[in-house]
Amino acid sequence: MTESPAKSPSEHTAAILLRDSLLGSNNDRSVNYGRDVSTSSAPSASATNESALPSVEEFSKTARSWLEANAEYRTGGNEEKEMVWGEGEFSVSVFHSLSFADEQALLNKAKTWTQAKAEHGYHAITQPVEYGGLGLTREYSRAFAKLESLFVTPTGHETHSVTVGLIAPTINVFGTQQQKDDFIGRFLATKELACQLFSEPGAGSDLASLACRADRDGDEWVLNGQKVWSSGAQFSEWGELIARSDVDVVKHKGMTAFIIPMNLPGIEIRPIKQMSGGSSFNEVFFNDVRIPDSMRLGPVGEGWKVALTTLGFERDHSGDGGGGGSRVGGSWRQILATARAMGVTSDPIIRQELAKAYSHFRIEGFVNRRASDLRRAGAPAGPEGSLGKLMWTEGMTYISDVISKILGATLIADSGEWGTFAWGEHVLGAPGYRIAGGSDETQRNIIGERVLGLPGEPRVDKDSAWKDTRR
Repeated sequence: MTESPAKSPSEHTAAILLRDSLLGSNNDRSVNYGRDVSTSSAPSASATNESALPSVEEFSKTARSWLEANAEYRTGGNEEKEMVWGEGEFSVSVFHSLSFADEQALLNKAKTWTQAKAEHGYHAITQPVEYGGLGLTREYSRAFAKLESLFVTPTGHETHSVTVGLIAPTINVFGTQQQKDDFIGRFLATKELACQLFSEPGAGSDLASLACRADRDGDEWVLNGQKVWSSGAQFSEWGELIARSDVDVVKHKGMTAFIIPMNLPGIEIRPIKQMSGGSSFNEVFFNDVRIPDSMRLGPVGEGWKVALTTLGFERDHSGDGGGGGSRVGGSWRQILATARAMGVTSDPIIRQELAKAYSHFRIEGFVNRRASDLRRAGAPAGPEGSLGKLMWTEGMTYISDVISKILGATLIADSGEWGTFAWGEHVLGAPGYRIAGGSDETQRNIIGERVLGLPGEPRVDKDSAWKDTRR
C-alpha cells in the first residue's frame, strides 16, 4: 500500500497540522494529551502536596469503581487465578494472523480502552501530569494493574505497546521540549500511533550497518532507502527512523534519528505476508522524502544512542503488551488450564515440565520488574533488558515444547475444540522473537561483554568508515 499524498512540511508544527488534517485534531482537555494541569481533577503528586494524596487503598477503591462502570469482570479470574475452560477469548498468538480490517478493529479497541483510561490518568499513572499521567509512584500503578487484570479488557497489539512503551519514553530522553509537548502525551494516550523504522534487508542484528540515507539540504533532510520488518507501519501516523547521515565516519557514529509523519509524499508501505497468516510486518520505502530538521530526534550523528535507548525499552517485557490485554504468547494459567483439560496433569513428566514453566515465568517476572524499576528511576538501558529479553524468548520456545507434549496431534488438527488448535499460532510465531528486538546472539554478546567482562566479538570494520565497509 502507498500512503496518500500530503503537503510536505517545512516546520515541526506543520507536521503536526499535517496529521491533524487527516485524523482531525482533538486536543480536548478530558483526554489529557499534554494537558493543562490546573483543570485536572485527578490526584497527582505534582498537582497536590504529598499529604493530600490518597492512600493506595483509597486510590484502589476509586479505580475499582471506575473499572466496574466501564468493563465487565472476567469469568475466568485474573492471571493469578485459574481460568474457566471454554469461557471467553483464548488468545496465545505471538503475531496476529488477521485481515487488515480485523487487525485495525483490534487495534482500535485497544486505543479506545487506553483513551478511556486517559480521561482519568489511569493509562499513565507514574508519568508526569503535564503528559497526561498522575505523577504517582509505582505502588499505585501496580495496584491498578492488579485490579485491571480482574476485568475483560481488549487484547494487546504490538503497535500500541511500541507507541506507549518504546517511542514515547525515547522522545522523553532525546526530544526537544517542543517534541515532548507535541508527542509524549498523545502517544501515551494512543491518540496517535508510531512504529519503528530500524531494520533493513542488510542491517538486522548488525543494525549499525544500515544504509537508508538522510542527506542534509539546508533546514531539511532528504530520505532515501528501505526499511523492513516494521511492525504496524500500515496503522501508524508516525515513525521513529534511524538513517545514515554521514558515510565518512565509523558506522556507529554516522547515524541520525528522526520522528517523521508516515503520510509524506515518497513513503510507500508494503505489508509482508507471514506464515501464521497475518501481515503485521511491512517493508517501508523512502524516495526523496523531505522532512524539516525540527523532526530530528537527538543530535546529528547520535542515532546509534537513540536506537540503543529504544531497543533497551523494547527488551523490557514487564508490561501487558498494550491495551490492558493478556500476556503476548500465552500465560501460565493458559498452559495449566490446557494441561488440565487434556487430563495430563497426573503424568509425572508433564508435571515436571509444568513446574519448570512456572519457575521460568516467575523468574522472568522478577528480572523484568527490576529492569522496569531501573528504567523508571532514570537509569540508562543496561544488560537487565537483554537478560529479560532472552528469558522471554527462551520462555516462549519452552512453552511451544510443553504445549506440543500436552496436546500432541490436537495441536495441528483444527477440531473446533476451544483452546487447542489456537496454540498453533504461538508455535508458529514464537521463533520470530528470537530475532525481533535484537537476536538472541546479540543479547548474549551484550551480557558476555558488559556483565561477564568477556573479550568482545571480533569486529574487523570497527575503525573503518561506513563507506569502506563490506556490505
